[in-house]
Amino acid sequence: MTLEVKERGTDELGSRNTKRLRRQGLIPGVLYGKTNKAFVVGERELRIALTGPAGLNGIVDVVIEGQKTPHHAVLKDYQQHPIRGTITHVDFHEVRLDQPIHATVLVHLVGEAPGSKVGGVVQQVSRDLNVEALPADVPEYVEVDLSGLNVGDILRLEDVPPVAGVKFLDDPAETVIANCSAPRGLADLEAEEAEAAEGEEGAEAEASAEAADEGDAAPSDEE
Repeated sequence: MTLEVKERGTDELGSRNTKRLRRQGLIPGVLYGKTNKAFVVGERELRIALTGPAGLNGIVDVVIEGQKTPHHAVLKDYQQHPIRGTITHVDFHEVRLDQPIHATVLVHLVGEAPGSKVGGVVQQVSRDLNVEALPADVPEYVEVDLSGLNVGDILRLEDVPPVAGVKFLDDPAETVIANCSAPRGLADLEAEEAEAAEGEEGAEAEASAEAADEGDAAPSDEE
């Protein structure tokens, strides 16, 4: 995606000027690189660039007005209006296409867990993952298949098949993606049965101990 922007001069900085630009349908932003550049871009053009096929992790060729050389960049951060949800500020980070970068990608659960078919409750624990990849190889999201998740199972990052060109940075054994727990009623019933079994074992142990004590206290024939 190509995004044409206009560089902001020092006289266009400041909160008062920023509000004026927003009223004109322009979004302020910063391109971070060897030299940071403040710019403004049309709200419509920015929305189109950020909703391309690669989503928020796509490479954007930022072209500054009056220049021909594009700056390959990825989205660094953005701010939204608390009520309207519109973007109020955007930051891009200039990258080299031949050097890997760190990024955060979403987790998409796909398939149906066998445990859910028998009443199990599937819970997604991790909603995003930290990855390292070349800018062009950063996926929009990582698909995680639930078709092997039964009641009581835990799906960790180590269970997720590798993605070509992508290195997962999170701990594979400690990062839980999803789990499938027993229904609340069944879980309560199992807990009650476990408590009852422990109670019976305790009663049997106590009875055995009492019987042993009585045997020790009984007089012997020699007396």
